[in-house]
Amino acid sequence: MARLQEQCMKASTEVQVDGRSLRLSNLDKVLYPAAGFTKGQVIDYYVRVAPVMLPHLAGRGLTLKRYPNGVESPFFYEKQCPAFRPKWLPVGRVPRRGEKEGPIEYCVINDLASLVWVANLASIELHTPMARIADIGRPTMMVFDLDPGPPAGLLESARVALDVRQVLEEQGLQSWIKTSGGKGLQVYVPLNTPIDFPRTKAFARELAEALERRSPELVTANMRKELRGGKVFIDWSQNDQHKTTVCAYSLRARERPRVSTPIAWDEVQRALRRKDAERLVFEADDVHARIDKLGDLFAPVLKLKQHLPQGLRATPGAAATGRPARSSAAADRTTVPRARRSSARPRTARTRRPSHSSRAQTAATRAPATTKRSR
Repeated sequence: MARLQEQCMKASTEVQVDGRSLRLSNLDKVLYPAAGFTKGQVIDYYVRVAPVMLPHLAGRGLTLKRYPNGVESPFFYEKQCPAFRPKWLPVGRVPRRGEKEGPIEYCVINDLASLVWVANLASIELHTPMARIADIGRPTMMVFDLDPGPPAGLLESARVALDVRQVLEEQGLQSWIKTSGGKGLQVYVPLNTPIDFPRTKAFARELAEALERRSPELVTANMRKELRGGKVFIDWSQNDQHKTTVCAYSLRARERPRVSTPIAWDEVQRALRRKDAERLVFEADDVHARIDKLGDLFAPVLKLKQHLPQGLRATPGAAATGRPARSSAAADRTTVPRARRSSARPRTARTRRPSHSSRAQTAATRAPATTKRSR
């Protein structure tokens, strides 16, 4: 792994990743101009988070979001796995909506070599569905994607996230949370039991509409963008076989290399108490440090088995108060100290020491920085 990290420092190089030969190119190209963050550093980031990220990618069809000239230039989505992919990279065939054409062949990222290969395509963002390829009609989780409409932002999303969590607890369901890496938050409910998308989507919509009735000044369950001003849209529609959300630990194509980061519920509560949205913003270096200290906070989403009620059960509790919810969930016990960050000056990308992984890790981090360059 350390050898791979060293190689990621060069402008271009050929590397061996778990016995696979890969040619990495343009490693010194700056993909995040504001941060001077290069393509090599993007690859290095994914190598270093691979131990915790790969379980969330494995077995799922990957939608690439590629930025060949960086985050300030045009991008494109790519569902069909490129024809020039290595022969050893597996694909998963999924019927298209309406079945008018042949199936889509998605890349399936089960190992480090596959992850390095897609990162080398400048696929900054990695998006996955709620279901695995092997049983594409059966979601393993349910998601509530919280999207604030200006002037609402992360703190308003945090209030709504706590309300969503409380209602779920009233239904006997535990939930986990991550940042979107943008302006919102995402609440996940692990299921890992027999279920289908019509049920998860109907349940998510019912919960979203219930919270909208309780807090109409803060919440909307309506997709119309003109109704979102100053409110948080609870996007229940992501619970669909044909939709994806950004994967845990994926970089986001923002001005700086922000990450969709799993967090603990007490971090959400602390940010609200202190009215400090920056506590819910994480960049690549932050995530490495968190993983070293905490491991994968999102791991339970992959294994915890829960059964979805047939519908939203009426309970005496009122969720839409904006107050931190009571919880008996095990996730509460994770306390994450967070160093305060000054907002007066932007952080520059730091080079951290390589941590665990395999021998594919460092060909990108020290490439000379040449200038320039969803859900």
